[in-house]
Amino acid sequence: MSPELISILVLAVVFVIATTRSINMGALAFAAAFAVGTLVADLDADGIFAGFPGDLFVVLVGVTYLFAIARANGTTDWLVHASIRLVRGRVALIPWVMFALTGALTAIGAVSPAAVAIVAPIALSFAARYGISPLLMGAMVVHGAQGGGFSPISIYGSIVNGIVERENLPGNEVTLFLASLIVNLVIAGIVFVLFGGLKLWAQGAVDTEADGNSGGTGTEGEPLSGGGGTDGAATTATRPAPTATAVATTHLTPARTATLLSLVALVVAVLAFDLDAGLTAITLAVLLSTAWPEDSRKAVGEIAWPTVLLICGVLTYVGVLDEMGTITWAGEGVSGIGVPLLAAVLLCYIGAIVSAFASSVGIMGALIPLAVPFLAQGEIGAVGMVAALAVSATVVDVSPFSTNGALVLAAAPDVDRERFFRQLMVYGGIVVAVVPAVAWLVMVVPGWG
Repeated sequence: MSPELISILVLAVVFVIATTRSINMGALAFAAAFAVGTLVADLDADGIFAGFPGDLFVVLVGVTYLFAIARANGTTDWLVHASIRLVRGRVALIPWVMFALTGALTAIGAVSPAAVAIVAPIALSFAARYGISPLLMGAMVVHGAQGGGFSPISIYGSIVNGIVERENLPGNEVTLFLASLIVNLVIAGIVFVLFGGLKLWAQGAVDTEADGNSGGTGTEGEPLSGGGGTDGAATTATRPAPTATAVATTHLTPARTATLLSLVALVVAVLAFDLDAGLTAITLAVLLSTAWPEDSRKAVGEIAWPTVLLICGVLTYVGVLDEMGTITWAGEGVSGIGVPLLAAVLLCYIGAIVSAFASSVGIMGALIPLAVPFLAQGEIGAVGMVAALAVSATVVDVSPFSTNGALVLAAAPDVDRERFFRQLMVYGGIVVAVVPAVAWLVMVVPGWG
């Protein structure tokens, strides 16, 4: 058996173990990088660490640190309740508010499961109270999170754009962002129509202030969602907060005002001045921590360390694959099918199927580099292919086996959970079966990039 084939089989074993044993895929990937690099590729430590993504490490830590402070001081709660008040309690608009809110949170740097964990308990509480389909509301929350997930300063966007840059592929950050946003927006619209959204227009406005007590924070602004790394299922519990706390979430404090300004400053610094998102976010987080240490004391512990470990581990293993020539070997094998468009759609389905049971960011980190030699031939547009892979690997996070799907399942009150689980599983299966083909047809076949 060739060394290249061994390294790919080890990668497959990593995905299987991470899926079936709930072990962080990044930790497994680090171990695999050490074993394969030492025993198969004859690499030393420097060769193994050559693929460690130091720039992405800073981005992941920086943006999640800043967002953890925003969650700790109640800024995210203020955003949730302010968004609800904007629609004056109109029931039919609430699912779209949740879509927009989770999209905005991930677009400014929140990890997708973190945004879902914050919004889902409130969204599903509204669904239970006003007869909105929990599948509709849950899908709107997850698709909203994925719709904003590829902005240039987001976690997913930074990861994919960083990989594209390092692999010297043609890239377009705006195209990637809009592709994911439009796909998820279209899916959300279809779900809204199919699962009773049109009937909600017949309902009147609701008292949003009365329902604000079911928010997702306790008296110290700590989320009531438990668990939830990037690799496993999570459980979420909600409890009614004291009235004083609910009232407090409707007011801007100096800390919240400063945090909102910091989030705006991050967007401006990255988009207008081309500053590094990770370093800028860490700097803003340090300034907020210095001014309000009591609000940010626990923020470091809430940095998305499982995501950091996942990304760094998987990309380090991919670096080992690159060092030993596996990426070139695999790309030539895919292109050897003889039908480039067939190879492209197969890659999209691989990404979707694996991601539905494991980590979206993990599979993106592995598939895009594996497709580099295939894309280098010029028969398939790199921009469209990367966008199709990114959409295929993330839109399936509605699956109850993914972190986001599990958060929605756990957050739904007063439902038959076994029935709701089956609904999510069937819906996730439909998304896996349909979306990769549509993404391939719209983004790859026309030859973007």
